[in-house]
Amino acid sequence: MGPGLILICLACSLRYGFSMDKFVAAVYEHVPFFPDPSQVPVTRTEALALMNRNIDVLETAVKTAAQKIPDPAVNWIPCNDPHRFGQAPVQERLSCIAKHNSIYFAANFGDKKHCNASDPRCPPDGYYFYDTTVVFGPEGKLLARYHKYHLFLGESLFNVPEEPEISTFDTPFGRFGIIICYDILFYNPAVILVTDHNVDTVIFTNAWFNTLPHYSAIQFHSSWALAMRVNLLSSNVHNISLDMTGSGIFAPDKLGPYYYNNTVNDGHLLISELNSHTRNSTECSPVQWDEYASQIKKPLPSSKVFSGKLMLDNYTMTALTELQGCASVCHHHLCCHLNYSMLEKRNDEVYILGAYNGYHGPHQVFYIEVCTLVKCMNGDNCDIATDSAYTKFKWFSLAGTFQSTIVYPEVLHSGVQLDGEMFQVLKDGRLVSQPKISSKALLSVTLLGRNYMKDPKNLNISAMS
Repeated sequence: MGPGLILICLACSLRYGFSMDKFVAAVYEHVPFFPDPSQVPVTRTEALALMNRNIDVLETAVKTAAQKIPDPAVNWIPCNDPHRFGQAPVQERLSCIAKHNSIYFAANFGDKKHCNASDPRCPPDGYYFYDTTVVFGPEGKLLARYHKYHLFLGESLFNVPEEPEISTFDTPFGRFGIIICYDILFYNPAVILVTDHNVDTVIFTNAWFNTLPHYSAIQFHSSWALAMRVNLLSSNVHNISLDMTGSGIFAPDKLGPYYYNNTVNDGHLLISELNSHTRNSTECSPVQWDEYASQIKKPLPSSKVFSGKLMLDNYTMTALTELQGCASVCHHHLCCHLNYSMLEKRNDEVYILGAYNGYHGPHQVFYIEVCTLVKCMNGDNCDIATDSAYTKFKWFSLAGTFQSTIVYPEVLHSGVQLDGEMFQVLKDGRLVSQPKISSKALLSVTLLGRNYMKDPKNLNISAMS
């Protein structure tokens, strides 16, 4: 990959709704055109030609070479004044798309910033390169620009801003914030946008590797919207060779449309109407995550409890050997309690209740508390993920003694599918099934707590295992 070419291309758009209380959102999961594999940097002309091929697929899907993106405070409309900051053909085209369609338009590409030799962080070539999302308003004006802070391992092409940026913009239908990909796993800026800056909707461009059983794109991103009580417009790259798929228009009061397809290389457009101010809803009031579980006695030691691997972490586990019943396991201070009933107990499938409290994975980059009911490939090793299941449950109830104040509830069905009508989060911290749960085979039920205060300090590189 040449230093002037960013192979991430995502976009989402917003159009005025029938009232200021609602708006229509669209996200596009794009199959990007890539250059021929080469170690030789491409020219600017070649990069722009490739970008325009991607824009031509759908004008809400953009892949671009790095360009200088000015601060939105300069009040710039590239469609009207394309040469104000030098050559900016991609920004001009994006600005015109927004202006000519009267939409708010967000796209992800690269930002190139000159730096001085006196700056100790300045790269040898004299430029910073940032993974960047920009937003243009319905008049074509540049409204917001955000540089990604948490880089996934291997993103050596990009630089990290000195501090996390808070990027927001206001519309007639609420305040919007911006994060990119693995930013969503961390407190700053993702959570801070909601808690300190009162955003109603988060624009989330990403190139997300699906990682079962807890971090598939649609699974975790929909749970983030639910837990944070905001809308999340999630636009993923579609590249099934890298297991990248899964986009959605997620809201805390309804699941909304999503797309997950790991069998065909086709892009997909999603459109949905959303409430503008979901955090004001009484249905989205805060949950006391440990209220129910803290009233249950800690289980006594049992020969049925064992230690097993799950996503490279050492969980405390117990297998569900009966058709119905209850189970409890503890890992350090976290105790997880499950009540359940299966439609049938299959001999060819193993489900466990697992508890984990600690830093995740070999890189130890973030602290989690997890209670999970999950299908395993065999009885004592859940580290090999599966995306298919046949066992159906009549009902379940899962709770844990979380110290985390933010817990992400996830229910995933066979084939990596979601259904928001299959579960409910009670105010006392229980994740419970709804009557329709028995209609689909279950892959996992998870309460994933994030104790952000225990994360390593000054961390700006994230990792998934």
